[in-house]
Amino acid sequence: MSNLQAFQTLAEARRSIYAINDQLPVSKEEIVKLVEHAVLHTPSAFNSQSSRLVVLFGEDHKKLWQITEDKLRAIVNDDTAFESTKQKIDSFKAGAGTVLFYEDQTVVKGLQENFALYADRFPVWSEHASAMHQYVVWTALASQNIGASLQHYNPIIDEEVDSTWNIDPEWDLVAQLVFGGIEQPAGEKQFAPVDSRLKVFGL
Repeated sequence: MSNLQAFQTLAEARRSIYAINDQLPVSKEEIVKLVEHAVLHTPSAFNSQSSRLVVLFGEDHKKLWQITEDKLRAIVNDDTAFESTKQKIDSFKAGAGTVLFYEDQTVVKGLQENFALYADRFPVWSEHASAMHQYVVWTALASQNIGASLQHYNPIIDEEVDSTWNIDPEWDLVAQLVFGGIEQPAGEKQFAPVDSRLKVFGL
């Protein structure tokens, strides 16, 4: 298999896997190495390296999703209406860990000051950097037969998460990637027509 074929196979393997457990096919140390590699080798505009990642395993992982459940329950007071939300949160708790993706606003503000011409673009480019880190980590997890799904419960959980894990106040939470052993694979993926999403000129 060529490098291109191997890359495309991994890209296809990266799916949203919701039925997960806490039994990982690799060690926690291997997960950390995988995330470290993403931090070092994922690109960012102006080589800003603004992305910050936090990995939670075990009880810390469960604590994150308990915080999320508690925050959501405070918003939805009706137990019946909350049941489907609780089931979703419980499925996240059943996993092995979560990667939290942050963007360091100190870096972003520094770039805005130093390159005033692009000041309005740096927050957008920061989001791009975070998205690339999310994709790289997610795809790397898939390469190890680890299921994952990307969640966005910020900003309602930000304050308590930051205080619980002593997160720098200049770090803005962007997304949460929950991962674990695969209980059930993703279903068949549906694709919109390629010709409605891609244009080619000069071929």
